[in-house]
Amino acid sequence: MSDFLINIELNNKSSYQHQIREKLIELIKKNAFGNNPLPSSRKLSQHLGVSRNTIVLVYDSLVDDGYLISRKRSGFFVNPDINIEPILANDDHLMHQNSALIAPEWSTRIKKHPSQFPSLNKDKNWINYKYPFIYGYINAQEFPIAQWRECSRIAESRNKLSEWVEGFINMDDPELVYHIRQFILPKRGIVAQEDEILITLGTQNSLFLISNLLGNKGITFGVENPGYGEFRHIVTLSQSTTIPLKIDEQGIQLGKQLTPCDYLFVTPSHQYPTTVTMSIERRKALLEQANQDNFVIIEDDYESEINFIEKPLPALKSYDKNGRVIYVGSLSKSLAPGIRVGYLVADKKLVNELRTLRHLHYRYPPSNNQRITALFISQGYYDSHVRHMRGIYKEKWQLMNEAIRQHFHHCEIHATAGGFCFWIGLPLKINSTQLRDLAAKKSVFIESGDSLFMPEKKRLTTQKRSYIRLGFTAIEMDNIIDGITILGQLIDEIALKKCN
Repeated sequence: MSDFLINIELNNKSSYQHQIREKLIELIKKNAFGNNPLPSSRKLSQHLGVSRNTIVLVYDSLVDDGYLISRKRSGFFVNPDINIEPILANDDHLMHQNSALIAPEWSTRIKKHPSQFPSLNKDKNWINYKYPFIYGYINAQEFPIAQWRECSRIAESRNKLSEWVEGFINMDDPELVYHIRQFILPKRGIVAQEDEILITLGTQNSLFLISNLLGNKGITFGVENPGYGEFRHIVTLSQSTTIPLKIDEQGIQLGKQLTPCDYLFVTPSHQYPTTVTMSIERRKALLEQANQDNFVIIEDDYESEINFIEKPLPALKSYDKNGRVIYVGSLSKSLAPGIRVGYLVADKKLVNELRTLRHLHYRYPPSNNQRITALFISQGYYDSHVRHMRGIYKEKWQLMNEAIRQHFHHCEIHATAGGFCFWIGLPLKINSTQLRDLAAKKSVFIESGDSLFMPEKKRLTTQKRSYIRLGFTAIEMDNIIDGITILGQLIDEIALKKCN
């Protein structure tokens, strides 16, 4: 912060000393410097083109008046005892009333409003909850930091640096593509060539690229209901139409409801969020209807890698003989969301266009992340980590399942072994948002499932229950039973009040 750029245009209306002091006091009152030192008198004098003595005099006067304190060999700091008052709304209006006359009118310029889309509204401070039943995040203590650091060290060694430091010029790290082809996709029964694979910044980025390229006015995407709300929003931004599709105990229902679709978004391994698994028979029948009705399937295989079932069903893509399936996967669930490494598999013509679109958007995913991930897989660390986490998640799932069935009375419980969450239909008349807010007061984090349903009038009459989703990948194992017990008691208390 000692290099803080102080933007001031000095003039001849008053002394330089007075103008600089006035500017510094303004910045101090805005808490611009925080706990960091102010620029040295030498640097500031050079930057402003004034004598160093002028800056020294300003700093000394601010020390005398209590705005600054001087620390030997460290420089000048804002006095922590000074009362920094927030700028009032009226003052802010006065400061900007002149500039407002020529400021852009953003309310008319902004043509799309993604901030208005309904979302899960996850508490950013979820990590501070004692019982975080959040979905999609991990316990940081379980991340293989030593192995990741080792791969980072190898990638950043002098003889390896030149392989990735300048990027791959509109292509992906060949090593990462190779290891995905050889060690990850085969586990899902998928065979793909290099030019049929694209590396992305995760599943959501893959879906954004796909809908941006394929979507348009007059194009219809069928989406599971309930389902992945973020994808509905992405499709809306592409000006395409989304239609809700009914699901049952085997996943998406086939038949007439699929006929209007140009594209179909499905989560066959574990339906998002109900966790049900699509049977092999249903998968084959879905592909047959795709051929007959000429629609393309987007398969999100979001939990495949870390699925703790010994023999999970092969991916829908593995049965695809006609290029009808765009397969989307990532390492977010199996490794860490923050790494942002995803991939998609599709026809090479589509991948080529997606690669060009990606180039226009952000060129390519960070090449250092790609190379470190490739090394993490090649060194055997990835498989080792996956085996370790499967054991942990299996034990957590069993604890969750037993505790939920013991303490959740009159609830509709959806639980599929191998899934990372439980989909819970609450007793009638209990609102999931109200429950979420009350649970938070007891340090129990849960997610309301209301936003995962596609808004439609029909649901108001047919959907009587409110739902919550309970994940378990981030919570400490020792806290699962206590957390579920507290939540179960809270549900009972609310249900009793509703009855009375």
